[in-house]
Amino acid sequence: MTTLAPVPPTTPVAAPTARFRDLVASEWIKMRSLRSTPWTIALTVLFVIGSTAVATLTDKAARSGPTGFRPYDAFPAAGYWTLMLVAASMGALTVVSEYSSGLIRTTTVAVPARGSVVLAKAAVTAALWTAVGTVVSTGSFLVSQAILDGHHAGVPITHPGVFRAVVASALLAPVCALVGLGLGVLLRHAAGTMVTSVFTLLMLPTMFSESNRWSAEIKHALVSAAWNRLVQTWEPDPGSLGYSATVPGSWIVYTLWPLTTVALAVLVVRRRDV
Repeated sequence: MTTLAPVPPTTPVAAPTARFRDLVASEWIKMRSLRSTPWTIALTVLFVIGSTAVATLTDKAARSGPTGFRPYDAFPAAGYWTLMLVAASMGALTVVSEYSSGLIRTTTVAVPARGSVVLAKAAVTAALWTAVGTVVSTGSFLVSQAILDGHHAGVPITHPGVFRAVVASALLAPVCALVGLGLGVLLRHAAGTMVTSVFTLLMLPTMFSESNRWSAEIKHALVSAAWNRLVQTWEPDPGSLGYSATVPGSWIVYTLWPLTTVALAVLVVRRRDV
């Protein structure tokens, strides 16, 4: 007759805590696995640089010879407003798509630190769109100056104000993408996030003028107005009746918008249910 030996109690093995770099790697895999991501980025880059070429070719004043840097040939508003829209939408989709598909529940079960998940998404989004913005901004400048060189109106990147305009245009994409991501976490609805992003980034600045101080201050606190000031290479007219933004203030706007929206997203996602 045999007797059953008692089975010693087993101690459950705790799963290792996910490190932040693991979260970043996971978010990068999610982003690059979407087939729409490279196509959207490629088409956006081509469109923005193409709009630069069209704006420069149709600028009849540039044919008169050297007149200094022409920022609205190198960085036309139509192209860069499109870049803002696409970057904000793609930033929002990194979050909203998980809420709509229910994948966010799996993510939060695997990683209870929801704030870390949002920060990892923000890190990947910022890195990707900084790279895209750099390619677009540099390409726009090079294409415009190559065309203007034919009329002896091109300038080097060392020309006063040019480097600032190139950097501001490059950073416009990650700023808008992070704003879109933050709004996506706050609203959790695709249509609502897109409408809010378009209204905040593109439509709201057109509602305010620079003729009154209160109106000018609101306008200067918005991203697109800050970009316009940073791209502008000439100083405001002292005799103008309008109120002009300052370069340091515009850089502050560039910094505060993504930091504020992402910080609010981290705070909210820690306090509410999925």
